[in-house]
Amino acid sequence: MADPIIGMKRLTKVLMDGGSGLNIMYAETLNAMGIDRACIQPIGAPFHGIVLGKQVVPLRQIDLPVTFGDPTNYRMETLTFEVVGIHETYHAIQGHPCYVKFMAVPNYTYLKLKMMGPRGVITIGTSI
Repeated sequence: MADPIIGMKRLTKVLMDGGSGLNIMYAETLNAMGIDRACIQPIGAPFHGIVLGKQVVPLRQIDLPVTFGDPTNYRMETLTFEVVGIHETYHAIQGHPCYVKFMAVPNYTYLKLKMMGPRGVITIGTSI
């Protein structure tokens, strides 16, 4: 798990899943963040594998800035999230598109994520 800043809020329960082909944001999280629903774009293509044995139709898509790092060395990119209306323990799931956009390299042994920032390497550890 990582603690990125998504939009203008630091989310403390974000799962980094390099095997997922989607970035997922839960509707409850958007409500808690106070994001205006006018920013959300309609979509209707279902996907599988989030809820065991069922397909999920995302409510909408939203583009949000995501920031990793600290004030001295940070990196910000805009990611597209699929907004789903199911309840989950995480605030969001960042999948393979996040790894690609940030050019991040995971180290599964030490549960670290490394990416380049303007002042060198940014190392993201887990928050258990």
